[in-house]
Amino acid sequence: MTVEQNVLQQHSQKHQQTLLNQLREVTGTTDVQLLQQALQVSNGDLAEAVAYLTEKNAKSPQQDETTYYQTSQVSNDRYISVGSQADSNVIDLTGDDKDDLQRAIALSLAESNRAFRETGITDEEQAISRVLEASIAENKASLKRTHTEVWSDSPNPHDRKRIDNCPVGLKNVGNTCWFSAVIQSLFNLLEFQRLVLNYSPPARVHELPRNQKEHRNLPFMQELRTLFSLMVGSKRKYVDPSRAVEILKDAFKSSESQQQDVSEFTHKLLDWLEDAFQMKAEEDGDEDKPKNPMVELFYGRFLAVGVLEGKKFENTEMFGQYPLQVNGFKDLHECLEAAMIEGEIESLHSAENSARSGQEHWFTELPPVLTFELSRFEFNQALGRPEKIHNKLEFPSMLFMDRYMDRNREITRIKREEIRRLKEHLTLLQQRLERYLSYGSGPKRFPLADVLQYAMEFASSKPVCTSPVEDIDSSAPPGGTTGLQLPPPSSSAEQDSSASAESSGSGSGSASGTAAQQQRAPVHKPFTQSRLPPDLPMHPAPRHITEEELRVLEGCLHRWRSEVEKDTRDLQESIKRILRTIELMYSDKSMMQVPYRLHAVLVHEGQANAGHYWAYIYDPHQRCWMKYNDIAVTKSSWEELVRDSFGGYRNASAYCLMYINDKKPFLIEEDFDKETGQVLSGMDKLPPDLKQYVKGDNELFDKEIVEWNALQARKAQQEKLAFAAAAAAAAAAASTASSASSPQPMSIDCSPPDNAALQQDPEYMEQPSPTSDSKHLQEDTERAISRASAEQEERSPEALLNAALKLEYARLVRFAQEDTPPGKDYRLHHVIVYFLQNQAPKKILERTLLTQFADRNLAFDERCKSIMNVARAKLDLIKAEEVNMDEYEIWHQDYRNFRETTIFMITGLELFHKTNYVEALIYLIYSYQYNKELLSKGAYRGHDEEFLGHYRRDCLLKLNEQAAAMFESGEEPEVTTGLGIMNELVVPCIPLLLLHDTERDLLAVEDMRNRWCSYLGQEMDSNLQEKLTDFLPKLLDCSTEIKSFHDPPKVPAHSTLELCERFGRIMTTLCKVANHGR
Repeated sequence: MTVEQNVLQQHSQKHQQTLLNQLREVTGTTDVQLLQQALQVSNGDLAEAVAYLTEKNAKSPQQDETTYYQTSQVSNDRYISVGSQADSNVIDLTGDDKDDLQRAIALSLAESNRAFRETGITDEEQAISRVLEASIAENKASLKRTHTEVWSDSPNPHDRKRIDNCPVGLKNVGNTCWFSAVIQSLFNLLEFQRLVLNYSPPARVHELPRNQKEHRNLPFMQELRTLFSLMVGSKRKYVDPSRAVEILKDAFKSSESQQQDVSEFTHKLLDWLEDAFQMKAEEDGDEDKPKNPMVELFYGRFLAVGVLEGKKFENTEMFGQYPLQVNGFKDLHECLEAAMIEGEIESLHSAENSARSGQEHWFTELPPVLTFELSRFEFNQALGRPEKIHNKLEFPSMLFMDRYMDRNREITRIKREEIRRLKEHLTLLQQRLERYLSYGSGPKRFPLADVLQYAMEFASSKPVCTSPVEDIDSSAPPGGTTGLQLPPPSSSAEQDSSASAESSGSGSGSASGTAAQQQRAPVHKPFTQSRLPPDLPMHPAPRHITEEELRVLEGCLHRWRSEVEKDTRDLQESIKRILRTIELMYSDKSMMQVPYRLHAVLVHEGQANAGHYWAYIYDPHQRCWMKYNDIAVTKSSWEELVRDSFGGYRNASAYCLMYINDKKPFLIEEDFDKETGQVLSGMDKLPPDLKQYVKGDNELFDKEIVEWNALQARKAQQEKLAFAAAAAAAAAAASTASSASSPQPMSIDCSPPDNAALQQDPEYMEQPSPTSDSKHLQEDTERAISRASAEQEERSPEALLNAALKLEYARLVRFAQEDTPPGKDYRLHHVIVYFLQNQAPKKILERTLLTQFADRNLAFDERCKSIMNVARAKLDLIKAEEVNMDEYEIWHQDYRNFRETTIFMITGLELFHKTNYVEALIYLIYSYQYNKELLSKGAYRGHDEEFLGHYRRDCLLKLNEQAAAMFESGEEPEVTTGLGIMNELVVPCIPLLLLHDTERDLLAVEDMRNRWCSYLGQEMDSNLQEKLTDFLPKLLDCSTEIKSFHDPPKVPAHSTLELCERFGRIMTTLCKVANHGR
């Protein structure tokens, strides 16, 4: 047989095996002969073969367990093969002729048969689960995402500039968080990074590719190299992976809105990389089987040792990502133990011939990078759809794999047997302890020690000789509202006499007492209204008991209780000892020689059909965990990783674990310069071609920054000229209007005389008419001048000015130091109060206060006019070096921002109170954001962040409820309006809540998501299902990248008086509502 004929034969076998795998996956049939028969009948048509098998399955019983082992031994398709490097018994999934979708289906077969034994879910149920997920994915793919929904870059390049050597993020170009999570995990494996960066394509790459594999893999490899080079040396905070993603999406045959699975993508990625490096290895190597660095890095081998109907067998198989079941296990070691043993294993260790069948897996060779897939999905029969498993699963930061190695097979079997024996003993002890802690035969159980104690207390109670119902007046109505009323607290003697009188009155049934009682309005007193007679015991007691009986009974009960308590303690201590023994079973040094350190954790948040991925990756140089969430790369901690990865918290849990061999430091070691011995970093790590590429990209980014800076400078100059022109026009208008004797605003020239621009004071310091803020300040100023005139002996204008300044300043200091009542904020009353509370420089305070007394609106009498002139003269005498006018303007701009934030807040709260949540949200969102910027400069620069966060959160929840109610109505206009509210208002705001990561905000987001996810299990029209399927990925996207949002609404200027009145009204109203709610 020629080489070509041999290749064709292998090709045909692989293709047939792939079709068999697909049929087994979809139909749940494991009979190989039946599967082959279906393929022959249908001439290779997959749809016809499925129909044929479906009819067969309806007529024939399920296959027994023995058939599974026969199939398992023949196909061994549970693990991932490595193409050309695999053994003959490992399925090759990288043939040129296979459709990518078929390969993805074949890869998912890893858990199908074992899932039934471990989760109770049949193959048919799993098939239904996958069909449903595929249907949902198809619905999502059919609805294109509009351009406005894609994350947009900030126009300011400074916001996109990389800070120092901070890791570079990856832009989410449309549900590509799966790509970012996997790529970042691999990129931070420095050995993998070196392999990709230094990859050189085969010499024939410049020729036409010989096959589809080369046509696809080599361009992807080149795009991955350029992407990695940007992640190494770019000046950008994050880079765009679109070109590499597009090649992948073409292979997945999905629309741009399809959300890919991490494990599926990782399978394909490693396959492609393996093929690319294999081509290079075959070109460079002279060996028969050249080494492939991807196989050396990610693939290992295990030995399958088993017994089939009494006959032993051993098979060596290769694996890549190792799949593990999560359901039913509490930690990673339990998952691994279950994965390493299949079926009945007693016969594996005995010399007897047994009909039992089973197999064990023992690792013979572990890869440097060991990856575990955690299967967190199952089919919910009650709801008829796949569900994510949110159970908690713990995993260690250091994993010792010695117990799973073939060389430790015998000692591990001994230890497993010992653990099995200990667990059996532990189960018996726990059952015995449960009998002590839950004693009784009825539905309610109590600790036996407490039961004995209660019996002792009953026996020791004072005996009574009457029935418990004899002393109760049968004529009194229920509840004891007559005859047992207690007076207000008084002396004990009064209480006793009152109780006695009431008791006798009740017993005699006096008409006068009853009439008086009826005239008095009953007062509910839950703790005194039904008081028992003083001679009746507080607890039930025995009727008759002798001292001898009591002595014997107390002695027995006391002894029994002591015995029970001792038995309980002994059982608890024994259980602790056994648990500790099991925990330390593998802690000896001989079983801690294969350490694997946790390198990366890929996290999924969401449900089975939609969600968001991010990664936690350990940085060995900074010795901390980093969180890679698309463009955001931030420092994290082990505690945060545990919270998001173990499961049981929100809907987030680990989906993939990547461990690295701790004895192979080359995996994470940096390169060194051979001549200088210095660590290579940044651009120095790149080969010449990539260095030139990154250099060109950085130059483009530098040019963008220069152009932005020039544009901003031009805008600033234009604004300055416009401001100067406006100031000149205002001055000219003031000069013209002075002849009409109307009050005019002043204009203070704070610049040299040759400057055309005039510096005007803020609007809250001076207004064009005395009816607004100027009138408010004028009254305060005149009041201070009047008090100064009355108290000051010297009547010169300068002396009066100084005295008035001191009085006004003292008044404002008192305001700044007073406790603010709920309906007031003295910072709104005067800018000086704001400055004082935020510790503004003294010179800023003096100039601001002097400006108040220099207002031309004071010029109504000679005294005020003279003081105003003196104040203006003092302003003119202030030198430029004495007061930093830039700093002066910054402080006043901050106060303007504070007032504007207050207006946004008041408007939003007023609309919220009127239940106009749609309009209220915009104001509350912007007030919260502006307020946060203010608070970043100081605690008193803005309003209470928690207060604003509460109403922002509450408004989002109200809108979510409204939108959900509209969706539930099923009416087309209502549904469209409801989804519009969610897409345009609620969904864009979710990243704002996730960004600050406060507990209440996270819970609110979870509540909103759960409300919409609850619809997945309900019956609804196909149109509604389609809209829901399209909407859910947007809602479940956990990226904290801010979408483009509505522009802030325009708010009119407010006088101080109007602003304070509105603030007081809404705060008082909200306080009343809150008190009423409590």
